[in-house]
Amino acid sequence: MNAELVFVGTELLLGEILNTNAQYLSQQLSLLGVDVYHQQVVGDNAARLRAVLTQALGRADLVIACGGLGPTDDDITREVAAEVAGRALKLDEGLLRGLEAWFATRGRKMTENNRRQCMVPEGAKVLPNDRGTAPGLIIPAPGGKEIVLLPGPPGELQPMFARHVVPYLTARNGGRPMRLVTRTLRFVGIGESALADGLKDLLAGQTDPTIAPYAKTAEVHLRLATRAADQAEGLARIAPVEAEIRARFGRFLYGTDDEDLAAAVGRLLADRGLTLATAESCTGGLVAKRITDVAGSSAYFRMGFVTYASEAKERFLGVPADLIAAHGVVSKPVARAMAQGALERAGADVAVAITGVAGPGGGTPETPVGTVCFGLAARGGAEDGRGAGALPGGAWTERLWLHGDREGVRERAAVHALAMVRRYLTGQLG
Repeated sequence: MNAELVFVGTELLLGEILNTNAQYLSQQLSLLGVDVYHQQVVGDNAARLRAVLTQALGRADLVIACGGLGPTDDDITREVAAEVAGRALKLDEGLLRGLEAWFATRGRKMTENNRRQCMVPEGAKVLPNDRGTAPGLIIPAPGGKEIVLLPGPPGELQPMFARHVVPYLTARNGGRPMRLVTRTLRFVGIGESALADGLKDLLAGQTDPTIAPYAKTAEVHLRLATRAADQAEGLARIAPVEAEIRARFGRFLYGTDDEDLAAAVGRLLADRGLTLATAESCTGGLVAKRITDVAGSSAYFRMGFVTYASEAKERFLGVPADLIAAHGVVSKPVARAMAQGALERAGADVAVAITGVAGPGGGTPETPVGTVCFGLAARGGAEDGRGAGALPGGAWTERLWLHGDREGVRERAAVHALAMVRRYLTGQLG
């Protein structure tokens, strides 16, 4: 079964509200094994909505339209959908009595225009609304297709979909389980093109499961997907493909599914019983924030220093003034000294430092905007967890040019710093 989503409301076109219904419905239909090939947003205009619904019925088995079910004159979805489906509207006396009671229990008088919400296309199934006044509808359409109408407010749409539409779609499919099972592999330190090139035979020959690469900020994700009766069956089908990808690019693979990079680094630190400190300049504490966004990070995160000015680097991290004068504040020697200072002052096992030019100003020919230097210092001694012996002590530095605007440079720098810690903890740094 494939579906098309239609979202009705001029306020959506104007960007006055965020269309969270699109994300919710796409995710839920995916879990049900229903393909969504198209989404459309249309304003409160009968002619344009009629054209959109007609087009959607021409290419989808199921059309789900959201919004425009209220009592006012611009709430036209019910009327237009009935017209497109070739169904006459009739007043549902049961709905009317229920709506009158709804208003009465709240001490309010129902206005005449609320009667519009009790008009039901012939042969339609009514979906109760436990959170509002507008019922949903499932309207039969020519060719065995259907139009599902849902209220626009997410607080009404989501419970209605979960309680009434999900069971209906499952029954419509003969009661057979419909489930999309996915596995997301998260990579850092390799670009999308390099990863895709190394997997081009798998990407070209994919059938089931499917493989889809997604470029993220300084990361790449691969989504493996299949349809199965349950999670266990789906993951078993995905496992051989995942194993092949791990064999080729396991050194860049930091986590799966919902585990982000900061959580993955935290897990490695906790497994080895190590603590971490950070020293940041251009990122302004972004690395420390990401680390402490993870619940339980107090077990391994000792302290974060935000030393934006040169004087702060000297005072709080002990970076020598003559080192800054000789090499510049954005330099590998200064990054190394920042990391070593943070390591000692925090009493941590590992420390990572960042100093750079995020822009838009401040660059020079020798240090253009986007130049970022990283330092990592470690006491050493802990096992690396891969049977390669103890992790070494010492200090390492790297210098990169990161593209993007100010926020983009800062985001990429934070990711690289976390990735640098990960590489150290897995014996890949140096």
